[in-house]
Amino acid sequence: MKTSYIVIFLGVISASLASILFRFAQAEPLVVAFYRLALSTLILAVPLFWRRWERMSRSDLLLSLGSGLFLAAHFATWFFSLTLTSIASSTILVSTHPFLVLLFAYLVWGERPTRGALVGVAIAVLGAALVGWGDFGLSTRALWGDMLAFLGAATVAGYFLIGRHVRQRVGAVQYSVVAYAAASGALLAGALAFGNPLTGFPSETWWVFLGLAVFPTIFGHTLFNWALKYVPPSVVSVSILGEPIGATVLAWLIWQTGPAPLSLAGGLLLLVGIGLFQYWTART
Repeated sequence: MKTSYIVIFLGVISASLASILFRFAQAEPLVVAFYRLALSTLILAVPLFWRRWERMSRSDLLLSLGSGLFLAAHFATWFFSLTLTSIASSTILVSTHPFLVLLFAYLVWGERPTRGALVGVAIAVLGAALVGWGDFGLSTRALWGDMLAFLGAATVAGYFLIGRHVRQRVGAVQYSVVAYAAASGALLAGALAFGNPLTGFPSETWWVFLGLAVFPTIFGHTLFNWALKYVPPSVVSVSILGEPIGATVLAWLIWQTGPAPLSLAGGLLLLVGIGLFQYWTART
């Protein structure tokens, strides 16, 4: 169990680089997401050539493919949000996915959260509302970015929930390869549908694609996929909430830019709610 938390911690550190690296890519969001997942698929497929491919049931294969479609929707909505609103607002709002995981677990599996956890959720929702209101004061464009970020939270929640189910029977690398391949295929279709160019980028952008594949994906999402076999999806989902802190600090160090005051207050309130949720959930 301790190993799982160490792995998750390393994954969170790597995932914090995603929004920062994205800003250096001179390509459309769908194209960035496509190359991120496609390169990750190719890199992870290499170890599978050196060992026997595990037999997957039809249901596990379909679920893994479906998980990839959720992941593709997550990247598409989140990357688009980063072009419309601040890194801080986008990263914080997309990090509300633990509460969606909690809601799904209650509706489907009947897992009732404690009162303290519900208080944490209420405080976090209020914080998220302040983040959106703060961006509304800046522009309607930023508000749309906030809405896309929240949709990104909903889709990544589905991705983690399916992953937890499949990982009980399928290895982390094999599951990740199937899910990433499905995600990259969906993102490629979206990029082609919107007429996004797939070539002609400067060399720096190709390095960004590779960086996104290696750090926030292979050493981020793939480590999370490994941990899903040993801990509940809510633990992984909540742990990723450390990402906004790293991403916001890095953005300030690189660009000396931060969120609007009201958005910052909302973000801090959101993190307080997250902390309460973690505390009361751990007591159950």
